Amino acid sequence: MTEQPRRDREIWFLTGSQDLYGEETLRQVAEQSRDVAESLSETPGMPARLVWKPVLTDAETIRRLCLEAATSDSCIGVIVWMHTFSPAKMWIAGLSVLDRPVLHLHTQYNLSLPWQSIDMDFMNLNQAAHGDRETAHLEARLGLPRKIVAGHFSDPRTRRRITDWARAAAGRHAARTLRLARFGDNMRDVAVTEGDKVEAQIRFGFSVNTHGVNDLVEVVDAVAAKDVDELVEAYEDQYRVVHALRRGGPRHESLRYAARIEAGLRTFLAEGGFTAFTTNFEDLGGLRQLPGLAVQRLMADGYGFGGEGDWKTAALLRVMKVMAEGLPGGTSFMEDYTYDLGPGTPRILGAHMLEVCPSIAAATPSCEIHPLSIGGREDPVRLVFDAAPGPGVVVGLSDLGDRFRLTLNEVELVPPALPLGRLPVARAVWEPRPSFAESAESWLLAGAPHHTVLSSALTTEVLTDFADMCGVELLAIGADTTPGQLAKEIRWNQAYYRLTRSP
Repeated sequence: MTEQPRRDREIWFLTGSQDLYGEETLRQVAEQSRDVAESLSETPGMPARLVWKPVLTDAETIRRLCLEAATSDSCIGVIVWMHTFSPAKMWIAGLSVLDRPVLHLHTQYNLSLPWQSIDMDFMNLNQAAHGDRETAHLEARLGLPRKIVAGHFSDPRTRRRITDWARAAAGRHAARTLRLARFGDNMRDVAVTEGDKVEAQIRFGFSVNTHGVNDLVEVVDAVAAKDVDELVEAYEDQYRVVHALRRGGPRHESLRYAARIEAGLRTFLAEGGFTAFTTNFEDLGGLRQLPGLAVQRLMADGYGFGGEGDWKTAALLRVMKVMAEGLPGGTSFMEDYTYDLGPGTPRILGAHMLEVCPSIAAATPSCEIHPLSIGGREDPVRLVFDAAPGPGVVVGLSDLGDRFRLTLNEVELVPPALPLGRLPVARAVWEPRPSFAESAESWLLAGAPHHTVLSSALTTEVLTDFADMCGVELLAIGADTTPGQLAKEIRWNQAYYRLTRSP
């Protein structure tokens, strides 16, 4: 099913021209640009409502509209198109204050030229080839970050690239308003889950705050029995609940406590306006179980999560969940756990102690209970499943001290070679591109984290657009990557980001 555009997200469609052409030409410009905007708004998967704005022909109107976009709570990005020639000096004041992602669409209204009837009236009206070059020069002069998409607006490739950019803009918008709750600190002595929360808020916009885990425990303990009953009924409707956890089974109380944790977590996060959170098995306070089932279901509903206090991965997961809304496939917290190095093509087995999102499941998950040697609490309830096969990306966010780095590996999710009947956790198996050895060497060269986000819904282009919007480094490991090439890219990037870093 195609998701309808979110009504609270808008992408403004700005069309440039000038008064020189006269009222009749400007009327045609307006009609045609409105048609283009309406056509693009009907693209399947478009995550926001495209809002057409009247044709812009003078500097003051452009400046005021850009100011309005920069302060709008609903505007997540701006598409600009020069239908005719629009002298670019008119755009300097506006583009200089436009604090929103920009896509420069280089298109024209007509698909084919009317070779035998073309005259100067037609030439004056249809001259985006002229006007967009003028504006692109100014954008380059201003150093304006933007995405450029060239092609007819009806071309599926053009529409896909615009939609990918819009998804990235939705992710950036989510990051700028994201509030994240850390329950306790990060795992002791671990380096990669540390990081500069102030710089993260400056760069991405998300706010990270720590709460004592017993603040959560108070809410969990206060959950009403009827709320627990409703969740238990939902579990039995949606999953294959093992006999021991069902009503009358010897471990049913454990399922009820898992439901109590979920209800408490939902309440705490909703009341605090949080859309992402972390837990840490080293700091569980009065919780009787490490949250497993609750975390999995919250991720399935779009929350970001990171284990062991990993707030960077939790925030990244939330952003990628927003980007992936309405798309087939799933997006989950993940960790490279162990390898299958042969015979045959090497593969990676990804999992975590408990917390893998069922959005990536190949079939209905099984709701089970098993011992967990880490954490020193009661046996936790969790969903167990294999991930669905297909293409995907694995993405990690790391703090290098002087900048943040996103590292991405394109992968192919595959079924396990044999059934994993004794592995009591949700898991995914994948073959990394270009190969196991080159992928692993490249990932390690990048200093990328062991906690990641696995998505079978998003593509490299969406994450590239997001990184560009946030001004952060992205290293993409794909079919053509070699460790030597990546090492050179890392050195080039290091010089670039140090030279361009603000004090």
